[in-house]
Formats: sequence, C-alpha cells, structure tokens
Amino acid sequence: MSRNYKFHNPEGLYFVSFAVVYWLDVFTRNVYKNILIESLKYCQQQKGMEIIAWCIMTNHVHLIFRSINGEKPELLLGDFKRFTSKTIVKEIEENTNESRKEFLLDKFKKAANKSSNVKKYQFWRHDNKPIELWSNNVIKEKVNYIHQNPVKEGLVFKAESYIYSSAIDYAGEKGLLENIVVFRNFN
Repeated sequence: MSRNYKFHNPEGLYFVSFAVVYWLDVFTRNVYKNILIESLKYCQQQKGMEIIAWCIMTNHVHLIFRSINGEKPELLLGDFKRFTSKTIVKEIEENTNESRKEFLLDKFKKAANKSSNVKKYQFWRHDNKPIELWSNNVIKEKVNYIHQNPVKEGLVFKAESYIYSSAIDYAGEKGLLENIVVFRNFN
C-alpha cells in the first residue's frame, strides 16, 4: 500500500471511504444504515471521534474525522468497522424479512475465505485509503464530494435532502448525528 494511504498523523483530519465486500448494496435497508448511525454516535460520545462530514451510500461510507482523545485514528476506525461488521452480519442472519440473506452471507463467507485474518464472514473491504486533509481548500473539496455523492447517484436532487449524510447540518438544519463540526475554515 502506498505511503499516501496510511494514517501518519495521530492528530490529523482524515477523509476515508470504505466499502462492503464486492461492493454489495447492503445499505438499501434502513435497519443496516441505522446500525452505522448508532455506532458513529457511540464513537463520538465514547471514543473521541470528531466528525466533520459523513455519508452512507448503498454500498460504501464516506467520513471525514479526527481522533480527539489521543486514540490512533486507525484504531478508532478499526474498532468502528469491526463492531459494525459483526452487528450488521448478525442482523442479516436474524432478519426473517431479509430476502437476500443467503446470497449476502455466501458472499461474506467467500470474502472471508480469501482473507488471512477473517474467520467466518468478512463484511467490509480492508482498504480505507485514508487521506490526511491539510488545507482548507482540500477539506472543502472533500466535504462537497461527500455531500454530492447521493446527488450524483440520483438518490436525491439536493444534497441536504439525503438524511444519511451531514449535508443537512451544512444547510443549517439538524441531521441524524449530533455534534457535527461544520467546516467553515480551519486554522
């Protein structure tokens, strides 16, 4: 992996994207998106994750965050991904209304079989491609990219209409997550 795609600065602000294995559209169901929301809330309140921008798409997540409690950002993100992976897979296994259950579990098992460090099911791809955001222009560019993702995918006409994103916070309204640090200009 390139040096550009690692967490080097423990106090840095990072843009990350992470996807479900095989880019499976798991987050078409709100129950799975809500697991991510609750986990992000927990990370904010209990683990020192400061969130600048976020968006949950059908098969991937975008996040701009920093660790403010001294925990290494890669460990913070790793904990989030491990917990959500186990919780979402368990929800899929137990969800009697999940019409894609066997298909999804088979794909998660197939991905785990290809991985040396996953036992039963692999939910998330291993790559996060963290990019440290080092200037106001780069931060603004990434925030706009995150918020325009649902618009480009045709999910909404206006970014702030997509509730599984921080775009509504940037429009001056209250979104699903509290304590979003709305980017204006960082010094």
